[in-house]
Amino acid sequence: MNKKVLMIAGVAMTALLGGCANTTALEESVANLGNKVDQLSAEVGSLKSQQSMLSSDVKGAKAASMDAKAEAKRANDRLDNMASSYKK
Repeated sequence: MNKKVLMIAGVAMTALLGGCANTTALEESVANLGNKVDQLSAEVGSLKSQQSMLSSDVKGAKAASMDAKAEAKRANDRLDNMASSYKK
């Protein structure tokens, strides 16, 4: 039992000492990840602005289509009134 505990402690100490010896590679890795996060944040901001512009365009198109629908209904009603006034 004591041998297992000592072995586990030795492995843990080796891992800790080995992990601390390579801090420059770790710092470079963290810096690279930070740069990637910054790039992704910029892309997300760009996509949000594009989505906002598209949303406003869709709202404008919807309003225009509703206006066209109302105008078509009004024209159809006028034609129906004209057709009903003519008799053979």
